[in-house]
Amino acid sequence: MASQQIANHREDAEVHQGEAICKQQSHQLLDEMSLPRGLLPLDDVAEVGYNRTTGFVWLRQKKRKEHRFPSIGRTVAYDNEVTAFVEERRMRRLTGVKSKELLVWVAISDIFIDDSDLAKITFANSTGISRSFPVSAFQLDDRRK
Repeated sequence: MASQQIANHREDAEVHQGEAICKQQSHQLLDEMSLPRGLLPLDDVAEVGYNRTTGFVWLRQKKRKEHRFPSIGRTVAYDNEVTAFVEERRMRRLTGVKSKELLVWVAISDIFIDDSDLAKITFANSTGISRSFPVSAFQLDDRRK
């Protein structure tokens, strides 16, 4: 389904290919949306696309990746294709991202920073269940990257 969405939004989109430029573009996009740079810690990103008209974004990586956020004790899995509609401090209708809660993988469909508390970032699934964490847990230490 993600590939079909990408095809639908590809026209008029800015598309970048190559690992170095894709990493740079994904960080730039997160900065533009006022979201922490470490939110999408993807490696081997082959393609990044952004249709500014519709707000649709996609990232394609060579293989699925699991990443542990040690400061919050959570493991997150990123599929080969991650898609979302973005706006200021928000990613909605997110696909390709799952968080491990106890022994179960839960799909994340919405990520946002509420105007009332800019220090917290909230992750929600399609059933409306959500969990908030400090934004600082997802900041990228640029000295390491």
